[in-house]
Amino acid sequence: MKKTFYPAVFHKAEEGGYWVSFPDFPECLTEGDDMAEAYEMAVDALGLELTDRIKRKEEVPAAREADQVDTEDGVLVIVEFDQEAYRRKHSSRAVKKTLSIPEWLDEEATARDINFSQVLREALLEKINAG
Repeated sequence: MKKTFYPAVFHKAEEGGYWVSFPDFPECLTEGDDMAEAYEMAVDALGLELTDRIKRKEEVPAAREADQVDTEDGVLVIVEFDQEAYRRKHSSRAVKKTLSIPEWLDEEATARDINFSQVLREALLEKINAG
């Protein structure tokens, strides 16, 4: 689906590690013990911020250009957010769907021990990925 890229500023923390701020989302802050952990936490924090804004039907600002970011005492890092991967990781609860198929197909599939939910999941993923 959709990947977005937002600038973040990684600041060295006095106690060690890094704290991260997002110029486009001033209320969105996170931290990590090292650069790798800080980046992972930044991806999660950005994901939470974006999905919360979408759920609340609030405007999601466009990302600033890198040359428009004041890094102050930090380092500019572009954080990639993959909306599809985030949804798969955080929204995987099962939902029940009702469907209709011909009786003969139901009998044949049941006789062969075919898992209807699995077949539907696989077919939907194939259809989504082909589009």
